[in-house]
Amino acid sequence: MNRRNFVRNGIGAAAALGLAGPRTIFSAPQDTGAARGKKFKLKYAPSIGEFKAHAGDDPIAQINFAADEGFLAMFDNGIMNRPVPQQEAIAKKIDKRALALGPFVLYADFSVKSFVTRDKEIRDMLLKKMNQGVETLKRTGIKWALVVPGRYDESLDWDYQTSNVVDNLRFCLDVVAPAGLILVLEPLNPKNHPGLFLTKIPQTYQICKAVNNPCCKILDDMYHQQITEGNLIPNIDAAWDEIAAFHIGDNPGRKEPTTGEINYKNIFKHIYDKGYKGVLCMEHGHSKPGKEGERAVIDAYRQCDSF
Repeated sequence: MNRRNFVRNGIGAAAALGLAGPRTIFSAPQDTGAARGKKFKLKYAPSIGEFKAHAGDDPIAQINFAADEGFLAMFDNGIMNRPVPQQEAIAKKIDKRALALGPFVLYADFSVKSFVTRDKEIRDMLLKKMNQGVETLKRTGIKWALVVPGRYDESLDWDYQTSNVVDNLRFCLDVVAPAGLILVLEPLNPKNHPGLFLTKIPQTYQICKAVNNPCCKILDDMYHQQITEGNLIPNIDAAWDEIAAFHIGDNPGRKEPTTGEINYKNIFKHIYDKGYKGVLCMEHGHSKPGKEGERAVIDAYRQCDSF
């Protein structure tokens, strides 16, 4: 059979079986919307502002949209700096929709040598910050506050710096722990944030063990840790008893899961099987703009949650 007859006969056979033609070969499955509104298995937390194209600028409308899509949590890094009435309105709506609120940023100054020092002015600043964090907890009910211990000091031996970080954390915890506020320490990757003291999960784990307070825990940002050290699941397992929260972002690009190299479906299944009940903050951008990009984010989480 020559090539022309083979192709013609092949197409004819396929048509006879109902397999050929643009209608069958090229048409994508239609989105019935059946999954929309179904509750996710884990507490993936969109940020306030994640779904502005769909819900507009109003944080309350955004919370309603996320809850209607099946999300079980939200987070707002900057909630401590919002006007008090807005903080209270967000907390009230979160409670009404039976959602969780993820960690807010309490201290994350990347330009200052802070926790690594024994500077009295730094202690005074930290005391003020910790008291602000406690007030935010009282207004919002958010019991996790994110801390980045600042820059390292090139002129001071690393072990002294580590000891100073431990001492300063204990000082902070004397303020926040009685109120029930948990400090979550976030290591960041040195490629995007050179010069910071805290970069690795094992390092953060060591500090939490040295501080020896149940209100000092780890926030594992899997985007940062993929860049810094990889080995995500083994490090999660090794530090499990000190991990209180996660941040999500794929690498490269820091966009939604499925856009990079991290197998988030396997990771989500792993921590779900371990019994994780906490929040996973969606701290990433969108691979596409507008409503299409927001829907792509939701669809990516549906895909990764289908374990």
